[in-house]
Amino acid sequence: MFEYKGIKIRWHGHDTFSLEKGLTICIDPYKLSRPIPADIVLISHNHFDHLSLEDLKNTSSSDTVIIAAKECVSQISKVTYGELIGILPGQEKVVNNVKIKAVHAYNIDKINPDTSKPFHPKEDNKIGFIVNIENISIYHTGDSDLIPEMTDLQPDILLVPVSGTYVMTAKEAVKATEKIKPKIAIPMHYGTIVGSEVDAKEFKAMVKSCEVQILTKE
Repeated sequence: MFEYKGIKIRWHGHDTFSLEKGLTICIDPYKLSRPIPADIVLISHNHFDHLSLEDLKNTSSSDTVIIAAKECVSQISKVTYGELIGILPGQEKVVNNVKIKAVHAYNIDKINPDTSKPFHPKEDNKIGFIVNIENISIYHTGDSDLIPEMTDLQPDILLVPVSGTYVMTAKEAVKATEKIKPKIAIPMHYGTIVGSEVDAKEFKAMVKSCEVQILTKE
């Protein structure tokens, strides 16, 4: 667990994080080791390792607001929730005084050999999230390459993929960090499907523009 100005940030493996300050936000719950009762759940896109109905059932209740990329909404069934909101890149929602902005997340050069298309095409409107809690901003890039929309966002905390194959490599994530200009970067998207802690450590060793925290999986 890493704490920044009263916000507790926990990494649960892969792209899954929980943010806690007065309420609990869970992002892309997948292969959870324990239930995480959440006030807000954010889903970045429709791939099984981000939209996991089994894990949603372990985070969502009748009091939970689920905010998901619009492509996910029709697939979220048999899950208890209070409200389900579909969102597109550029849109913002405010829930319990937390501002949540959806931003683009897509591939430029990570191509699926079976389809000859990117694993995460821009036209699908898959998303990342900028979460603002009491004027502290946390940017979860979702599954993305370094894209023009990322430039100079200047969040306090950046949650960035480092594994390559479907997302940025460690070296690409360093370039993204330089362009995004966070105060602190936390690597993700390793140790479950592709990538390993070696990628996270390589990223940390190369980043010179900000502090890097490698979290232990909870």
